[in-house]
Amino acid sequence: MNFENIASKSVARGTFDETFIGDGFFVLTCKNENDTVQILEREIDSTYIQFHFCTKGSADFVFNNGNYTLNIKEETSLLLYNPQQDLPIHLALQPHSWLVSFVISIEKFHGLFSQDANYVTFLSEENKNKKYYTDGKINPSMAVVLNQLISFNLNASIKPLYFKGKVYELLSLYFNRNEDADIEQCPFLVDEVNVAKLKKAKDIIVAHMAEPPSLKDLAQQVDLSLKKLKEGFKQIYGDTVYGFLFDYKMEVARKLLESGDYNVNEVGLRVGYSTASHFIAAFKKKFGTTPKKYITASG
Repeated sequence: MNFENIASKSVARGTFDETFIGDGFFVLTCKNENDTVQILEREIDSTYIQFHFCTKGSADFVFNNGNYTLNIKEETSLLLYNPQQDLPIHLALQPHSWLVSFVISIEKFHGLFSQDANYVTFLSEENKNKKYYTDGKINPSMAVVLNQLISFNLNASIKPLYFKGKVYELLSLYFNRNEDADIEQCPFLVDEVNVAKLKKAKDIIVAHMAEPPSLKDLAQQVDLSLKKLKEGFKQIYGDTVYGFLFDYKMEVARKLLESGDYNVNEVGLRVGYSTASHFIAAFKKKFGTTPKKYITASG
């Protein structure tokens, strides 16, 4: 796939908004709000690990002069690391797509986990010289942080500090959901049947977010003990059942508010709050501002 052959005939050069966090550590963000594909390029050498998060739309990473393409879709992530060769970013960001990326040197990254490098699969001794590509889903907790990064509207002087805190938070959330690292602590997760049951539990609470079942009822519905539901859910999704649901509801509420199609009361009802005051309090707890102020800031 060459950039010249992108299906859409409308192609334009784009630029990343780059924020320097520290030595060997920076954040790249890009919002393509146009009807054209944006081409973005950035040199990255083999001593860096790349984390990419698509919060809206989709994008294509092109490697080896167009011989190899990796696609990243909305609400998914991509981790790239290859100590054997440079991986420069050559990216086709589709119309109306948003991307958040952070790039960190292997030395800096290893320092974050130096006490327990084996927790991160590709940092283990046997893997440290191997390339490592993996994709994953963006969970609601991660989506909140990513939105804060891409919609930054505070004083520019605090941007590096703000981004540093948010990226560390995002890294924690990213690796907290790594099932492979948790199998020893939670052996029943090796059983694919139980994993499927936990995913079903997640689907049930999402589908009934306005009136979710009790934990006891949910455990019965998916045929798991209450203990396995609680422990397993946290291992897979990085949060308690209701903690996950709260983040999910707030993310839905944020998107509904941004659409401009609903007022604050209507959004609150849609995500399960019978009174506006309870919804406003919950929204403020999550985002640090009221729904009305959020709409004003994002508008």
